[in-house]
Amino acid sequence: MFKEINAKSIEGNLIKAISDEWMLISAGDKSGYNMMTASWGFMGEVWGNDSVIVLIRPQRYTMEYINNNDYFTLSFYGDNKAVHTVCGSKSGRDVNKTELTGLTPVFSDNTVYFEEARMVIVCKKQYVSQFEESNFCDKEPLSCYTAGDYHNIIIGKIEKVLVK
Repeated sequence: MFKEINAKSIEGNLIKAISDEWMLISAGDKSGYNMMTASWGFMGEVWGNDSVIVLIRPQRYTMEYINNNDYFTLSFYGDNKAVHTVCGSKSGRDVNKTELTGLTPVFSDNTVYFEEARMVIVCKKQYVSQFEESNFCDKEPLSCYTAGDYHNIIIGKIEKVLVK
């Protein structure tokens, strides 16, 4: 059972959680949704709000749901990497990720998350933009973009944090 906490009460090292534990970024509702594994992101304060920043390549199926919905979630699964084996390597265009992972969707707070998560962060989309090559001061990161598919930057206001 989830309980709601204040974002500033999240325990643990968030850099470690994102980079080592990874997370699912999910968006959509009962009529359709998708989720993807991500290990790049930020949490902090933007515009006076507890916020997250996530990065999603434009061709990712989840980006379609981010574009078409006002809310998205970040969910964390501890040491359970099995969910990321599917969600980090297969497209929801081609397979039913929910079925393959055995995750239980929860449709609440204008979005979707999964019962198996240890923590869920519900976010309201506030800003979407895309990296532009001309704005890179340090050219080293450009090696991540050999196909020119620069990440979208999505800023979300944290509306709710749920933990078990």
